[in-house]
Amino acid sequence: MADLGTRPPRSTRILIVNPDRSREPLVLSFSGGKDSVCALAALRMQQNLKVTRLLTTLTREYQRIAMHGVRETLLDRQAEALGLPLDKIYLSAASSHAEYEDRMLEQLTRYRAQGIERVAFGDLFLEDIRAYREQQLERVGMHGVFPLWGQDTRSLAAQFIDQGFRAVIVCVDIEQLAPEFSGREFDHDLLSALPAHVDPAGERGEFHTFVYAGPLFQEPIPFVRGERVRRLGRFEYTDLNPLP
Repeated sequence: MADLGTRPPRSTRILIVNPDRSREPLVLSFSGGKDSVCALAALRMQQNLKVTRLLTTLTREYQRIAMHGVRETLLDRQAEALGLPLDKIYLSAASSHAEYEDRMLEQLTRYRAQGIERVAFGDLFLEDIRAYREQQLERVGMHGVFPLWGQDTRSLAAQFIDQGFRAVIVCVDIEQLAPEFSGREFDHDLLSALPAHVDPAGERGEFHTFVYAGPLFQEPIPFVRGERVRRLGRFEYTDLNPLP
């Protein structure tokens, strides 16, 4: 083994490779929930890819993450704690599917012009959702990356907890899960309490989460639980109020 304290001969050329320069940049579709964070953790283990930006869809009137109902302020703090720049797509509260596709296509086109060719998602097993995402990306010459695809959802949920990530359930579809689960900590006790028909990762939309601490976070995100509100007669939200 060479002595690291010895100067090499003049004829020897040393090539220092920047590992980040050899990794292809990509954007991560980010909801602020556990699947997005798990996808980020998995992507950071890959040698050929590097997440350079996060992309989140929000409701313009409410300034909250679409579907999850989390305040934009908390989303901003998440991105800051993860050390990644955040891009946002704002949709109207009564947005149509066409509006969503138009705004998404505009953002993807901007990424493509910047030389970014891939977008990553935290999807686990829903084939129709994956096919839809890939079709939309193909429209602008981009490709999808699915780092969690096919993983056992119960094992993934347990690993998320065991690795030190912390999350809270912020939305429950009461047609699939009791409303009392909204606001609960996503921990082993919760996994044990879930009915057998509910996916442990909530992949079928049974519930959504907000991740506030863990190995990827520079610091935890402080908040207090607020009121519980039911929307559209079906979704039980727990408001999270950010602390200074």
